[in-house]
Amino acid sequence: MEKVGAVLVIGGGIAGIQTSIDLADSGYKVYLAESTTSIGGVMSQLDKTFPTNDCAICILAPKLVQTGRHENIDILINSSIEKIEGVPGNFKVDLTQRTLRLDQIKCTGCGLCAQQCPIEAIDFFNERLSINAAISVKFPQAVPLVFSINKEKCIGCGICKGICKAKAIDYELQDKLISLDVGAVVLAIGFDEYDPTPLTEFGYGKHLNVITSIEFERILSASGPHSGLIIRPSDGIIPKKIAFLHCIGSRDRKHRIDYCSSVCCMYTTKEAVIAKEHMNIIEPTIFTMDIRAYGKDFDKYIERAKDEYGVRYIRRRISSIKEIPDSKDLKVYYETGNGKIIVEIFNLVVLYVGMQPNQ
Repeated sequence: MEKVGAVLVIGGGIAGIQTSIDLADSGYKVYLAESTTSIGGVMSQLDKTFPTNDCAICILAPKLVQTGRHENIDILINSSIEKIEGVPGNFKVDLTQRTLRLDQIKCTGCGLCAQQCPIEAIDFFNERLSINAAISVKFPQAVPLVFSINKEKCIGCGICKGICKAKAIDYELQDKLISLDVGAVVLAIGFDEYDPTPLTEFGYGKHLNVITSIEFERILSASGPHSGLIIRPSDGIIPKKIAFLHCIGSRDRKHRIDYCSSVCCMYTTKEAVIAKEHMNIIEPTIFTMDIRAYGKDFDKYIERAKDEYGVRYIRRRISSIKEIPDSKDLKVYYETGNGKIIVEIFNLVVLYVGMQPNQ
C-alpha cells in the first residue's frame, strides 16, 4: 500500500504545537486538529513558568504565530475525530469541524462584534471568573484569530452581523465533515485538571474562597479577570493569609489519581512566589505531603521561595476546612506530629489539583 507523506496531530496544546512545527520543518504536511476555537492549550492560561518565572505567553506566542503561518500546517479548530481507519503509512481520518457561525476566512479578528454584542456569557478561558460577550475570541493572542458565537447564549439579534464589515457572520453555517489521508497520527491530547468537588472536606463549590490552582493562575495573570490584582471571590478583598494545599486528588486511590502528577510541588511554589511578588502583604503557607523537586535547579527554587519570599512549608495533610459565616474566612484543621489538632484561619485556600488523562 502506498504511504502518505502527511501527519495528523490531535491536540493543539504546547506539545501538539511543537510536534507540528518539527514535522512541518522536516517537510511533512501537517494537519493540527484542536477541539476548542484556538490552539495554545493550558499553557496559554498560565501567567509564569517555573523555575525561571518567565512569562508563559511570551514563550508560547511566537510558536502560535509560527504554527499559524507555516505553509506545511493546516489548523483545524473546533474539530472532533469521528473515525480513523487504515494501517500505519496510510490512514483515512474523518473529522467534524463544528460551526463557529461565521466564516473563518473572512473574519479579520477586529473585535467590533464583541464590543457591540448585548449578551453576556461565561468566560471559560478565565475559568468562569469573568464574563465576555456571546461572540468572542478565546484569548487576545489566539491563533487563528477568529471570533465564534456561543450558540446557547446568542439570541440572534443581528447586531454583530450588521456591524461586521468583513461580512463574515452567517448564522446558517453548518458543521463540516472533513476526510483526511495521512500516514501517521500523533496523539497530543494534553490533560484535564482533577475536579475537587467530590472531596467534600475541602468545600470546593460550597465555600466561595476555596478555589483551584488553575483559577488562581488566572487571578495572578495580567490578562486575567482582575488584571493581576489578587482578590478573593467572596467580597473582592485582598487575601493576606493564603493556604496552598498539595496533592488534591493525587496519590489517592479512592479518588482516581493514585499517582504523583510530578509538577504540582513546583507550580504551587511558583504561584506562591508570584503572589508574594504581586502583593508583598500576602503570607503564603504551603501544606505538603512531600516535595518532589525532580528537575534541574528545582530544589534551589524551593529553597529560594523559603529564604527570599518567606513561603512557609508545613508537612501535613489538611483534614477539613470550615467557613466562618460572617467574614467568609476559612478555618483549616490539621494535626501536629504529637497528635495535637491545630485550627488556623486563612483568607483564601487554593487547592493544587493533579492531572489526569484528557476525557
